[in-house]
Order: sequence, then C-alpha cells, then structure tokens
Amino acid sequence: MELKRVVVTGLGALTPIGNNIEEYWEGLSTGKSGCAPITYFDTEKFKTKFACELKNFNAQDYFDRKEARKLDRFAQYALVSSDQAIKDAGIDLDVVDKFRVGVIWGAGIGGLETFQDEVINFAEGDGTPRFNPFFIPKMIADIAPGNISIKHGFMGPNYTTVSACASSANALIDALNYIRLGHCDIIVTGGSEAAVTKAGMGGFNAMHALSTRNEDPATASRPFDATRDGFVLGEGAGALILEEYEHAKARGAKIYAEVVGGGMSSDAHHMTAPHPDGIGVERVMLNCLRDANIKPEEVDAINTHGTSTPLGDVAELKAITKVFGEHAKDININSTKSMTGHLLGAAGAIEAIASILAMEHGLVPPTINHTTVDENIDSSLNLTLNKAQKREVNVAMSNTFGFGGHNACVLFKKYSE
Repeated sequence: MELKRVVVTGLGALTPIGNNIEEYWEGLSTGKSGCAPITYFDTEKFKTKFACELKNFNAQDYFDRKEARKLDRFAQYALVSSDQAIKDAGIDLDVVDKFRVGVIWGAGIGGLETFQDEVINFAEGDGTPRFNPFFIPKMIADIAPGNISIKHGFMGPNYTTVSACASSANALIDALNYIRLGHCDIIVTGGSEAAVTKAGMGGFNAMHALSTRNEDPATASRPFDATRDGFVLGEGAGALILEEYEHAKARGAKIYAEVVGGGMSSDAHHMTAPHPDGIGVERVMLNCLRDANIKPEEVDAINTHGTSTPLGDVAELKAITKVFGEHAKDININSTKSMTGHLLGAAGAIEAIASILAMEHGLVPPTINHTTVDENIDSSLNLTLNKAQKREVNVAMSNTFGFGGHNACVLFKKYSE
C-alpha cells in the first residue's frame, strides 16, 4: 500500500511569548523570555514563585461568560488555538467533508485547575458533596478535542493522547498516520495545557523538578547551562492542520511543510528520570528517521526536549551524538523551552511549530540564558546559544519526552512538489 503524503496547511499558537503565530515567531526569533512572577495565586509559601504564564489572555475576548465558565483554561486554549489554525488553513467549513476531518489532541493532565478548585471547595465545606455539574466535563482531558469537533461539526476520529509531556507529539504522529493511511483528509491536531496552578506548582516542587531561581525568573530556564536547576512550568497551546497532500493542492492551500515521519519508543527505566545513557531517546530518533526514509546527514536542525534539568539535557545530547555521529556538529541544536518554559502536554505541538517556522524563515531560534559551559556536554555541538542563527533548514526534527519514559519524535521537510 502506497502511503499518502501529509502536509501542514494551518498553524495556531497561544504561548507565553505570543498569542498568535506572528507574535510567537517574533518572540522566538528575538530570544524573548516568557518567564515572570506568578500572577494567578499567592506564591508566598511556594518554593518556586514564577512560571511562563500566558500574557494578555482574556477568556471574555473569545467566549461569552456562560460558555467560559463551562471550560477549563486548557480547553479554552485548545479552542482558541485551533480556531487560529483552521482560519489560517483557509478551510471552507461549508464545503469540506466533515466525516473525513478529525481532531486528535494532546494533554498531559487536562483540567487540573478545575479538579483542584472543586476538591478544595468540597474539603472546606460541611462534607455535603456540592460539586459543580460541569466538574467532570471541564476536567477530563478528552473534552478539548470534543469541544473542537462540536464547534465545527468535524465527525472523523476524535480523541486525546495522554503520554505526559510527549502527549501532543504523539497526537501529531497519530494524525500523520490516519491521513497517510487514507482514513482522513484533514486532522486538527496539537495540544494544550494549563497547569500553572497551586496543585501543579506544589506537585512539581515536591518532586524537586522545578527551578527555584526566584531572584531572576527571566533567566531560570537555561537548557544545557551548567547552572541549570530544573524546568520552568509553562502553559498554552499549539494547533496544526495536517492535510493529505492532494486534498490540500486541489483546494489551493498554502503549504508550510511536509510531515515525513514520526517515531516512538520507551525508556523502560524510571517513572520520572531519563535513562542516563539516552538509550530510549537514541532509539526514538532512529525510528523516526527510518519511518521518514531520511538519512541522519540530511537533518539540519533539532528542536530538543531540552527542559533545563541536570540529567535530561545531558542524556538527550549524548543520544544525538550517537545517532548523528560527526554530522551532529553540523546540526543547529536548540531548546525553545528556554523562552517558553515547559508546556507539558502542549510542548510537542508548539515546538513542532517552532521547527516549521525555522524552516520557513531560514532562521533557527536560540537557546537563551546560557552563561556557563557544562563540562558534561560536548563543546563541539552547536547549541544555538543566546542568539538566533541564519540557516537554510530543509529537514527539521522535534523531540519530546514524558514522565513514564515516553519518547516521541517528529520529522518535517521543506515542501516541494
């Protein structure tokens, strides 16, 4: 069976450095930090007092008050970013065959704030279970793609992928496969997360996973730097329209890039820590290259998982060196989490978009906040430190990994007929 070609025809983004694609790219290309003191709640008793929140996002700008109250922030972000992508793709909703349009969305946690608030309210009450009737529909992770499909009438495959921080990368891979096997013409895919909450911050602090650089939040996310001390929590969403090539061509759609492969693997090592030798990461990149029929020396740029944790950054770069050998020195390697923080289940989507935009603009965004060389990292690697670098990018790889040992890798190629 001959697989169909799959292309990207629409993009949407809500990120800590921009609330649409244009703003997001401006932030990426100029090395903007999205990190600042938390405004959502009082952090006096928290170890970490900062995060990468969305700025200037007001739900009332997109939803009426009644509708907004029925949606957790992660679902609001999903609806807004997917609307951007659908509009960007120029999809005529009156013409498209909605039975062949699906929604596959990633979320690592889902409605954490809703769950937190409802449980707190119950605990502070008299023991009577007076829960909001929208408690469960607001909280469940699959409500995001459900609401997208309901809004637009899309009646193809509809579900959520949950693999911690690899969730939206897994969603992209599933969407790729549904289309290239001929089951769908279009899939709205991506991911969203809104875990900057008391429960989210407290939980990750208890694991000693977060940076505690409270004296200088803007520089706290510092992948590959010797002084890194944990990741910075972010929030937001990224949406992509994946479309069968002939379908896109027939309707005259703008094509950003071709999705040529996806790989998955498991570390099978530890609940939260990566394998120190990066064995699972090495395997996921090899699987992706094989799936795409792309040689290692063809890859120009890698947007790493690069969370700014002491163990994870080293393990991933070791794996890159093993997979790409001497060619690793010629690849522009970066971590856009240095600017956006870690969007958990939405990370794969917004970083895939960053890879596509780097390809479109011929510019690799920087890894900001790097000041001190880590002797455990190969100094010959080009980590695109502190300043964007001009580069023709014909093939770009995006890596995303999650608690539980989930590894996902997606490969994009510059579009040509």
